[in-house]
Amino acid sequence: MKLVNLKDDTQVVSFIDAVKTGLGRNQGVFFPATLEPLNDIDGLLTQPFAQRSAAILKHLIGDELPLDSLQSMCEQAFDFPARLVEVEKNKYCLELFHGPTLAFKDFGGRFMAQCIGAFSQGERVTILTATSGDTGAAVAHAFYQMPGVDVVILYPQGKISLAQQKLFTTLGENIHCYAVEGSFDDCQALVKQAFLDDEFKQTLGLNSANSINISRLLAQVCYYFEAFAQLNAAQRQQVHVSVPSGNFGNVCAAMIAAALGLPVKRLSATTNQNDTVPRYLDSGQWQPNATLESISNAMDVSKPNNWPRVESMLKQGYFPKYEFYSRSVSEERTQQVMRTVAKAGYVTEPHTAIAYEGLLLDGQPEETGIFLATAHPAKFRETVEAVLEQAIEMPEALATALEKPCLAEPLSADYAALKQAVLARLTR
Repeated sequence: MKLVNLKDDTQVVSFIDAVKTGLGRNQGVFFPATLEPLNDIDGLLTQPFAQRSAAILKHLIGDELPLDSLQSMCEQAFDFPARLVEVEKNKYCLELFHGPTLAFKDFGGRFMAQCIGAFSQGERVTILTATSGDTGAAVAHAFYQMPGVDVVILYPQGKISLAQQKLFTTLGENIHCYAVEGSFDDCQALVKQAFLDDEFKQTLGLNSANSINISRLLAQVCYYFEAFAQLNAAQRQQVHVSVPSGNFGNVCAAMIAAALGLPVKRLSATTNQNDTVPRYLDSGQWQPNATLESISNAMDVSKPNNWPRVESMLKQGYFPKYEFYSRSVSEERTQQVMRTVAKAGYVTEPHTAIAYEGLLLDGQPEETGIFLATAHPAKFRETVEAVLEQAIEMPEALATALEKPCLAEPLSADYAALKQAVLARLTR
């Protein structure tokens, strides 16, 4: 597999090198040089999830990993379901929260951990990542107690839910967490600065586990095929997929699935009030504003890292521009949608409600609509209960985490402070 740095096309690397490198030169993200359609999509959709996922990833990655190794990796990474639930007639929710940290990022985090374990060959590895909510927990649990791997997680202090925070800040051992005074974009900027510091990078063997990392992105492609596998043949002909979008990795994975031949007719990348991409599509001007806090905090991103990948695919014609939508949803409307869906007998949290709104804004009556549930409602229990005025059950994993003390350290949004803190902790 050849991957090109989208900011420096002279840097072309293999899948293994891209996974180990994380971020390319000039803070560029890696993306496949070409995407070739799969053969026999219908046949693939009859296969079990892990077997099908291995075939998809083998097609993408090529000869760098044998099929039997990929099958084993997928069986270990994807050992929980992605369920498609009919909420209303012809509107389905793809539940991606049945993994250990109750969020869609378990798929990418666990597959990345399998890749790093296979590729590191005893070399020191330090995973440095920023989280706007769910990445931290997924990455922390995927790498927890893995020999030879340390994980450093940056999150914006006070800007993620307590349940999200406790799922990763309570683990300790090889998981090191810092509560940054600032926004998610500040955390992400610190990660990017670290990858420009060659000495720091080499000393710690830095890698990133954000959706910057190609292994996480390709893993996410697989659950779109799983969603279609749960539809009948007639329903697959006109499918509209709506993805709640912050860093735009999840909708990028959907677009890759479409480029491989999955018959996605229409894509909605719906955002909250952090609307950089919707405004860009309207005006042609890339003008990120200051990040605004919202009840859909995992999407509080003004400078999405994966947008260059999405834009590259649109420019190359991998997905029709006229079938790609990105609109923003207000806080008030998000809450209204949560109530609307609850009346249909289904409980959503804010991110999932925003995805449902994408179906309403952009869909057609004859289409089969799929909207993504990226997190369990209990991860946003306070918000959900306040909006819906009803109690929701707390899963055992969350209840246990909430009882544990937070082990995170405070940190200013300053690269020198980050470097000093991490070196002091990891080079003792």
